[in-house]
Amino acid sequence: MPLNAVFYRSYADARKIPSDNRSQIAFAGRSNVGKSSLLNRIVGQKRLAKTSKTPGRTRLLNFFLINDKYYFVDLPGYGYAKASESDKRQWGKLVNDYLEGSESLKGLCFLLDCRRDPNEDDLTMLEWLQSGKINFVIVLTKADKLSRSNLMKKSREIEKIFDVKPIPFSSVSGIGKKELMRWIEGVVSNPV
Repeated sequence: MPLNAVFYRSYADARKIPSDNRSQIAFAGRSNVGKSSLLNRIVGQKRLAKTSKTPGRTRLLNFFLINDKYYFVDLPGYGYAKASESDKRQWGKLVNDYLEGSESLKGLCFLLDCRRDPNEDDLTMLEWLQSGKINFVIVLTKADKLSRSNLMKKSREIEKIFDVKPIPFSSVSGIGKKELMRWIEGVVSNPV
């Protein structure tokens, strides 16, 4: 059943994000990992979050109001976006200010492409997440691109390295949607 999801607003300054009592669940990962496609799949809408074949299109903190109860926050991707170093630093500062400063941020879905090994940026984000500041889950996107056995192998590998059981997810087939929504609902209903 689709969620009642509406685009709320985009922010270029983390100090201006909503200060109401609604919980926030953020989505982070490198450029082209499939954040927008994942968001569209879990809310049951094709065009809520804008998708693009060009990596790095998300450049702001994009807030989506879910069931009038909590927000999904689409963070700018990092990595190989065609942008100036100045722009990349600005996005990095925006994300860092948000992650360190939002009192309503209750959970983060960290997306990794199941076909790729975590890069230096991924490892930096995972190190921060494992510091215990926030609930997080690792989501292995593009799960339909690997065979079942290779996907299971990759899941075990990620779990062994990071001591977190990942959720394989496919925006095409819907694999992992129920598990991810169960995690999100648990975080939103029992915020730390």
